Amino acid sequence: MELYDLKIVVDRIEGRSVCGMKVGDYFELTNSAELRIPEGKHFCIYAIQAVTPLLPAKQRQLPEGDWLEKDSFVCCPDPEERLIMRIERTRKVSLKSSDLT
Repeated sequence: MELYDLKIVVDRIEGRSVCGMKVGDYFELTNSAELRIPEGKHFCIYAIQAVTPLLPAKQRQLPEGDWLEKDSFVCCPDPEERLIMRIERTRKVSLKSSDLT
C-alpha cells in the first residue's frame, strides 16, 4: 500500500502564542506512524491532539471531490492563540500492510 508522509506546520498565529510556538514550527509523521519533532524544538500537545484525528485520512489518496483532499488547515483548541496549522504531504511511501498492525 502507499501512504503519504506528512509535515504539520504552524501556518499562522492570529492571537498570542501562549505555548511558545512560532510560525514555521513543525512536526512530521513518517512511515505510517513515526512522529518526528526537530531536535531542540517542541510542539504543543494540545495542537497535536487537534490535528491527530485527520492524519490517517491525509496519509491516503482521497477521491478528488472529498473535502479533506482540498482542506489542509486545522486550528489549535486554545481560543486565545488562534494557532493555525497546515498539513502538507511530503512524499509517498510504499509499505507492506503485513508489517503494520
